[in-house]
Amino acid sequence: MTSKALIDSAVINSTTAGSKGLADRLFAHWFSRLVYAQIWEDPQSDIDALQLEPGSRILTISSGGCNALAYLSTRPSVVHAVDLNAAHLAMLNIKQQAIRHLPDYASVLSFLGDAGQEDNLKRYQRHIREHLDSNARAFWEKRSLNGKPRYHYFTHQTYQQGLLGEFIGLSHWLARRLGGDLSKMMEARDLQDQARLFEQYVAPVFDTAFFRWIARQPVALYSLGIPPSQFEELRKDAPDGLHLLFRERMRHLACDFPLQENCFAHQAFARRYDTRCQTALPLYLQEQHFSAIRSHIDRVHTHHTTLTAFLQHQPNNSLDAYLFLDAQDWMDQGQLTGLWREVTRTAAHGARVVFRTGGSQSPLEDKLPSGILQQWETDPEHNRRLYATDRSAIYGGMHLYRKR
Repeated sequence: MTSKALIDSAVINSTTAGSKGLADRLFAHWFSRLVYAQIWEDPQSDIDALQLEPGSRILTISSGGCNALAYLSTRPSVVHAVDLNAAHLAMLNIKQQAIRHLPDYASVLSFLGDAGQEDNLKRYQRHIREHLDSNARAFWEKRSLNGKPRYHYFTHQTYQQGLLGEFIGLSHWLARRLGGDLSKMMEARDLQDQARLFEQYVAPVFDTAFFRWIARQPVALYSLGIPPSQFEELRKDAPDGLHLLFRERMRHLACDFPLQENCFAHQAFARRYDTRCQTALPLYLQEQHFSAIRSHIDRVHTHHTTLTAFLQHQPNNSLDAYLFLDAQDWMDQGQLTGLWREVTRTAAHGARVVFRTGGSQSPLEDKLPSGILQQWETDPEHNRRLYATDRSAIYGGMHLYRKR
C-alpha cells in the first residue's frame, strides 16, 4: 500500500463524520509528506521505562528514526521499526546507512549531527547512496521544490526540513512578530536563567490575542502531527484555554531541564544540535554509544505497514517491548481493540508497552474490552513521574503498561 492509503486507513475511521470528516481527510493528505526529520519522544525515558536489557525484542514506530537507533545502545536482538509514512522510513534508512558506512564517528556527527556541511554531499555520494534500500534511495534522489535532490538537505540543516522543521521556523518568525524571541532561550547559563528568559521572551507570546486564536484552530497544528481526534483530547485538558496548555508545555521544555542536556530544546530554540556538547546531542549520536549502535545497526528492520498488520504476522510471545508514540490517539475503539488483541497475543511474559498521549489520560481504560485490559497493569502515579522525565515536553502523558 502507498503511504497515503495507509495514513487514510489510520485516520479515517468510525469517528470520521460531519465537520470532522473533512478535517480528517485534510490531515491525512497533509501527513503524507516528510513530517519528522527527528523524533520528539525522549528515548532515554523509553529505555528507563521499559527496562531494556540485552537481547530484548522491540517494536517501535519509526517516525524520524532517532529512537529506533537509540535503542541499539541497549544491545537488543531486534528492533522492528514500523511506519505508515515511507518518508520516515527513508529518513531512518539514511541514518542507519550513515552510521554503518561512514568512516568514523566524526564523519557520522558531521553528516547527522551538524547536518549542514557542504562536504556531506561527498559523504552521501561516496559512502551512503549505494547502500540505501531502493525506496529510500528513490526518496533521497528525488528533487525537492528548490530543484535539488533531497539529499542536499544534509547541507542545509536537515532538521529544519519536514513539516515539523518548517513549523518550528514559522514559530520563530511569528514569535518575533508578536514581541517575543524563541532564540533568546539559548543565551541561558543555568536553570534560573532559563526561567527568566522564558518569562521575558517566550511566555508573553502565548497571551497575545492572535496566538489565542491560532491555538483554537486544529489545522494550525497539523504540522506538529496532531490529528483532529488528538486535538479534541487537548481541549479536554485545557478548560481555561489551549494557549495556557501550550504555554505550560513550552515552559516544561524550556525550563525543567538544563539546556546542555536537552537536544529537543536545541532544536526548538536554536534550530540545530550543538555538536560541541555531547550531552546536548540525541542519544544515538553521542560518542559513548557509537560503538554499540554501529555494531548492532543491522538489527533494525523497517516495515511500511500498520502496527496491527505487522503484529498479525508475528508468533505468539515473540516481543518484549512496544513503543507506540502517540499513534493510539488516532484510533477509534475498533482499531484500538484490534491492536491490543495482537499486542496481548505477541507479548512475552512481563512485556512492557510505552506510549504518549496528547491529553493526560490513557485511552485504554475507556476503550479496551475488559478481557484484554485485565491482562495488563499500569500505575498512574508512576506514569506521571515518567512523563516528568520526557525532555521533549510535547505531550500531555506518558504511559507504561506491563503484561501481568
